[in-house]
Amino acid sequence: MDTRNTGNTGNTGNTERQRASGDVVRLGDRVFSGLARGSGIVLLLVMAAIAVFLTTRAVIAISRDEGNFLTTFEWDANADPPVFGIAVLLFGTVVSSVIAMALAMPVAVGIALFISHYAPRRLATPIGYLVDLLAAVPSIVYGLWGALYLVPRLTGFYEWLDHLFGWTGVLSYDGTPARSLMTAGILLAIMILPIITSVTREIFRQTPRAHQEAALALGATRWEVITTTVLPFGRSGVVSATMLGLGRALGETMAVATVLSPSFLINASLLESGGGTFAQNIASQFKEATSMGRDALIASGLVLFLLTLLVNGLARLIIARRREYAGTVV
Repeated sequence: MDTRNTGNTGNTGNTERQRASGDVVRLGDRVFSGLARGSGIVLLLVMAAIAVFLTTRAVIAISRDEGNFLTTFEWDANADPPVFGIAVLLFGTVVSSVIAMALAMPVAVGIALFISHYAPRRLATPIGYLVDLLAAVPSIVYGLWGALYLVPRLTGFYEWLDHLFGWTGVLSYDGTPARSLMTAGILLAIMILPIITSVTREIFRQTPRAHQEAALALGATRWEVITTTVLPFGRSGVVSATMLGLGRALGETMAVATVLSPSFLINASLLESGGGTFAQNIASQFKEATSMGRDALIASGLVLFLLTLLVNGLARLIIARRREYAGTVV
């Protein structure tokens, strides 16, 4: 009897330990794994549905297009027969986004380094809050600010650029209102700056403290610590933050529409009116578009969709090539 009681007591203890530390945890893991897998599948299905819809409507539009969809410098999709092309839109979208990235990225990295490694805590905390707040400002607010405040004040700056670099043709200025691709790029840079800064700041904060202390122990200055430990560790994260900002710049609509004077001409100067973007053209043309016009706008949206996927794929490729930083959370 004693032996049986001892065995029963042992079995009961094992069962309780399994329930406490085994079965419940494994059940939770299975549920979480199933939810995560299901979410991924749903996301892929949504992406596939969007791609199929865009492709179907785009094929209808392109098959009726009397111009060359890739090279035509005209957008008259409501005409009979319709004539439209994306050459100007592709040029304007890429150029304005490149300008935005060239202006925003170095400033964002500098602000992130200042907040995470230079500023005292009593100063870094409010600046961090301000950056996060700016990231939440709606794009239409940036657009109104750009149209009413930024555009009039860029005229003198553009005249200065024309005086120094007008001979290049790229920075020549004719004195017209500053509603150009450069203006759109500057506004986009201001919009994406908080996003890139916020993500980059968090990446820099994850740099192992032991690495920084080891560099200091070897006699490195603060700047040498940043260049030898912080920047290499956070490089893949900075790339991810930059691509996140670029994604917003490529698809921005209302802010660009308020500061850009669109025209289906590619101007050699970035300071003079001309050009347009995919998102801005869709927003301005959709209200008056016929059924054929909407299909044409959807076709241009498909190009923007593919361009965004290409940019994100390139970013993942860059990060994957740096396998020594594969553990960085991005």
